[in-house]
Amino acid sequence: MGRYLRLYGHFVRFSLSKAMEFRFDFFFRVFMDLAYYGIQIAFYNVVFLQTTALGGWNRDQALVFLGGYLVVDGIGMTFFSNNLWWLPNAVNHGDLDYYLVRPVSSLFFLTLRDFAANSLINLAFALGILVWAVLRLPQLPGPGTCALYLVMIAAGALLHGLLHLLLLIPVFWMHSAGSLHGIFYSFSRFMERPDRIFTGWTRRVLVTVFPFCLMASFPARVFLEGPGWGIVLHFTAVLTAMFLFVAWFWGKGLRAYSSASS
Repeated sequence: MGRYLRLYGHFVRFSLSKAMEFRFDFFFRVFMDLAYYGIQIAFYNVVFLQTTALGGWNRDQALVFLGGYLVVDGIGMTFFSNNLWWLPNAVNHGDLDYYLVRPVSSLFFLTLRDFAANSLINLAFALGILVWAVLRLPQLPGPGTCALYLVMIAAGALLHGLLHLLLLIPVFWMHSAGSLHGIFYSFSRFMERPDRIFTGWTRRVLVTVFPFCLMASFPARVFLEGPGWGIVLHFTAVLTAMFLFVAWFWGKGLRAYSSASS
């Protein structure tokens, strides 16, 4: 574990120095994400001009959900997204060989080596939006519920990364990247809205098979409505099953991989 932490420290230092070499790109990306945050807040404000509740939540509660979603997205963008964006290229061009011969987990190297410094700033803004939204509530939950909420938000970000990876692994057989990224980002739109606005089989799929509605909605439900242990157990079971399935699927993809030397 200590070796991996030291290695990740090197990843972070290298990524920070690289980001400072392209400062216009760095600040432009920050600006783009902040504009997206503003659009999301404006959207919810417009929605609540027409209704008093969305998915069972009032405006202030929905803003807490939104803040949690932005934090989940910010963590994913900071730690995983850049790496996963280039993963299909590494498979298609045979560059995956470079990672497979390293004396560390290839999955660790591929998914965490590029730390997005600009997204770290935006993650700080997302946390600020979440704190602002929480402080608007008339009554705050207890410290235990707050701690559980933060753990579930972090777990939601991990689930976000696992789902992205899951939808990219077919590149080992398809040798195509654009459509796979497109599928992931299309599904990601579901996590922007509370899970209870969906009904029937659509909701069941979005909280189990492709659990995009778990990432921010379930932590928010625990925070706003109390820690219902059925929700927590469901969240834990889905996350564990997704982790095991992605690990198995990754191994299967590696066995199908044709290296640059083959």
